[in-house]
Amino acid sequence: MNINVYTESTPNPATMKFIVNKLLINGSADFATKESAEKSPFAKELYKFSFVNGVFFASNFVTVTKTEGTDWEDIEPILKEFVKGAVESELKVQLEEQAEDVAFEGTDIEIKIQQILNDYVRPAVEQDGGAISYRSFEEGVVTVELRGSCSGCPSSTITLKAGIENLLKRMVPEVQEVVSEAL
Repeated sequence: MNINVYTESTPNPATMKFIVNKLLINGSADFATKESAEKSPFAKELYKFSFVNGVFFASNFVTVTKTEGTDWEDIEPILKEFVKGAVESELKVQLEEQAEDVAFEGTDIEIKIQQILNDYVRPAVEQDGGAISYRSFEEGVVTVELRGSCSGCPSSTITLKAGIENLLKRMVPEVQEVVSEAL
């Protein structure tokens, strides 16, 4: 299979999405630090570049966060070439496959919230190189975790409040607020 890699900018200026024409992982995997990349041969190799400051995988892309003071135009071709080679040589994203189960649990309201996040929010967040996970629902407050390019993105608060919160309030009257769990 001929591997093609193309890039897409994300709302976070420090991250770039490297998209390939092959499934890399079912679900997602976040390696926000060099230390966390020990379980990922792919991420571990990316961290060997001094300008890599974060690595996140979901379905057919890897989102790379660069260090401050580095220009994308200098490093994008290098990373594109690396990602192409890594995918062609079948470098593993994770040493052991962790099946991400999409079984929703909790009260009827919690299940409804999780389904809305999965069906409407997750695809949009993945488009921007990130991921969202449901954490809890207590006293009208939904707590989610944002990963990948969403983590630390200047517009993630707007996405959270204007997008996700409004959607959930409209579809689940019991929801009063959506907050993001700090990582």
